[in-house]
Amino acid sequence: MDSRDDLERFEIPSAGTDDDELTAELFRAAFRPPGRASGGTLRWRELTTTQAERVWTSLATWVRWFVATYQLTTSVVPDCWWRHSEIVAELYALQQAEKASFSADDSGFGPLAFHERLPHAVERLRILTRTVGCVGLQTHKEPVPRILPVDAPEFQEWRNTHHQFGAES
Repeated sequence: MDSRDDLERFEIPSAGTDDDELTAELFRAAFRPPGRASGGTLRWRELTTTQAERVWTSLATWVRWFVATYQLTTSVVPDCWWRHSEIVAELYALQQAEKASFSADDSGFGPLAFHERLPHAVERLRILTRTVGCVGLQTHKEPVPRILPVDAPEFQEWRNTHHQFGAES
């Protein structure tokens, strides 16, 4: 497939079943140039104050909808979810995936793909929630950030040496 014209002519050999068109559409969608949803996905650590306010408001509204729609308990999404960066990251990824599944350039399989992946994400949320410990305590447990040093002399020395075996220069 060298051009967009080739993309439109992309065909899967037919075995004569209804699944052939479904399969062909999945493959066509995989080769389409990606569209850009309005807003896009942002890195939390790079947000401006204005962006942060907008993104947090959107995420909070989405999490409320998500918890209510899928009847999730506090063992999956604790009431203090917004105070735990690892849970926020998972929920934001889910929000973006759900939003992308309804984008204009989706061939119609996005919602199905979102729901196929949802049980895995819910299990990850359950594990994260158990790890942060708020549900078992029935109260918020303040996370203690672990900041790795990157200016230690040992790291500086390690960083400046070669570590690939068989590719020494």
